[in-house]
Amino acid sequence: MATPSKAARAERTSAAPAAITSRDNRWLKEFRLALRGGLPTESGFVGVEGVRLVEEALRSACPIAAVLFSETGDRHRERLAPLIDRPEIAIPILRATDRLFEGVADTEHPQGVAALVKPRAASFDDLLRVSEGVCSPLLVVLAGVQDPGNVGTILRTASAFGATGAVTAPSGQGGTASPFSPKALRASAGAALHLPILAGMSLPILLTQLRVANVRTLASCVHESADADKPLLAPWEVDWCEPVALLVGNEGAGLPEEVERSADARIRIPMSSGVESLNAAAAATVLFYEAARQRSRQRKDGAL
Repeated sequence: MATPSKAARAERTSAAPAAITSRDNRWLKEFRLALRGGLPTESGFVGVEGVRLVEEALRSACPIAAVLFSETGDRHRERLAPLIDRPEIAIPILRATDRLFEGVADTEHPQGVAALVKPRAASFDDLLRVSEGVCSPLLVVLAGVQDPGNVGTILRTASAFGATGAVTAPSGQGGTASPFSPKALRASAGAALHLPILAGMSLPILLTQLRVANVRTLASCVHESADADKPLLAPWEVDWCEPVALLVGNEGAGLPEEVERSADARIRIPMSSGVESLNAAAAATVLFYEAARQRSRQRKDGAL
């Protein structure tokens, strides 16, 4: 099929649909549930809001149910047109009044564009697959990270520094915030839509599967542990070029003791006296930067 010309795309972009005028419209109900309610729709779609996030959703391989513009947000259609008007897909384009859009939006000052997207399903095997040129799997396991902003920031950091997959799991301190909630998606800048994520995994089952797959598990420690038999490593003492899963625990309590004992090693960032610990997102940034440094060096050495 021939690709539409630029002029044809512009013509389609200018032909805006009639605006939705009823708050009881079925599409608005789904957007309200996914954005303001922060819950997936009955079909499993979640809401993304803002030009950048909608653009990331359209670039991902995730199914898109619909894209919604407000009357003033319609100015963004030209920017998104090359992604919306692809001949191989057919995405319903909706338009609502500014007032109705504000009633479904999760942000205080919405940009006037949102989409319903279904996160791609991932299996454990998907987490272990690596693309050409990547030395080994590098995973992040979020266990009891309750703040959606932290969840999104950790996923964004992990993705930026070369992580190949992520897992969210409940811990003894509570559940982990959904990586696909509106706040987590904003904090991840869309990384959660590109990174394979296995959500809601049981920690004991996951640790067993990682052990069978010969993936080394590293428990990030917030406090000193009484388990002297388990190695306590600095970030640069880890070989990040082997298959590794970094376990990140609850913001305040860290990982449960039984999880630390089950991991292959403990890892802690050395800090100046008087500073007890970094928050979960900041600590993950330091650790994944060291991982990226080592893995980048191995790629350069291998190219010589």
